Amino acid sequence: MIIQDILEAMQRKHQSQLSQSCLNDDQHSDDHQMPEFQVFFNDQESNDFNTLFTSLPQDKQYFAAGVPGSFHHRLFPESSIHFVHTSLCLHWISKSPEVLQNKASPTWNKGRIHYTSAPDEVVEAYASQFAEDMENFLNARAKELVPEGMMVMILVGIPKGMPYSEIPMGMMCNGLSSSLMDMAKEGIIEESDVDSFNLPFYAASLEEMEEIVEKNGCFRIERMELTNPAAYLKGGPVDIPVWVTNVRAATEGMFAKHFGSEVMEEMFGRLTNKLVDIAELINSRCEVKSQLLTVLKRK
Repeated sequence: MIIQDILEAMQRKHQSQLSQSCLNDDQHSDDHQMPEFQVFFNDQESNDFNTLFTSLPQDKQYFAAGVPGSFHHRLFPESSIHFVHTSLCLHWISKSPEVLQNKASPTWNKGRIHYTSAPDEVVEAYASQFAEDMENFLNARAKELVPEGMMVMILVGIPKGMPYSEIPMGMMCNGLSSSLMDMAKEGIIEESDVDSFNLPFYAASLEEMEEIVEKNGCFRIERMELTNPAAYLKGGPVDIPVWVTNVRAATEGMFAKHFGSEVMEEMFGRLTNKLVDIAELINSRCEVKSQLLTVLKRK
């Protein structure tokens, strides 16, 4: 659906510019043909691209191809792409900061699986890894985009200075940490496994993203704003079980690899119960502007 929206916008833009050109040059728009579009879908190598291709609309007005690989590195030939769109991906960092495993350091993230509710040193370690990954991402896309090519990025964000524990996703992370620690105390899993696991995602503020882009120097900022990620709820309550199911779909692979697939049902069940208990608090915070929209143009 996103691709369809993008292509329709491009077609309208092309038609508008063509009409203006024809008025100036006294030509007919019929003399010019709408360009053809090639869409490249990128995801990790382990993902099932066949499922993607079979779900594409039969009447699609573009050619489709899959490009497996990490977006933290180059994916396409130099100056070969005109438009890049990335949705809810870039908050995933390339790895958990290694300093979080140092038991002698203030960055040791004992009893938690994220920087939510963690000391400042842990938050700073995550922020540093995010900045490094974004620099690599911007450099790679700068090589691949044509001059004046555009990039639209949607990722998890947060208002400057707001603790991550005050937004629903932070409450989700705290619930996961709490569920795992409860299971460790009951002997279902090892506490050391909780201490050694850290979810590799970071929510940047608008100011952080702006600084990273300006420091990189390859792009002009056309638009940057924090938006409401729960606008689709239209004022209604969050369906906690559905929300947990969506989070599980995105994260279960990481959790199962570290803790074992046999405890996943128990872990996500406990998480659901914990979030149901604080549903009123979650719903009171779900309209916090914690989704970062960034539109860039290649210099």
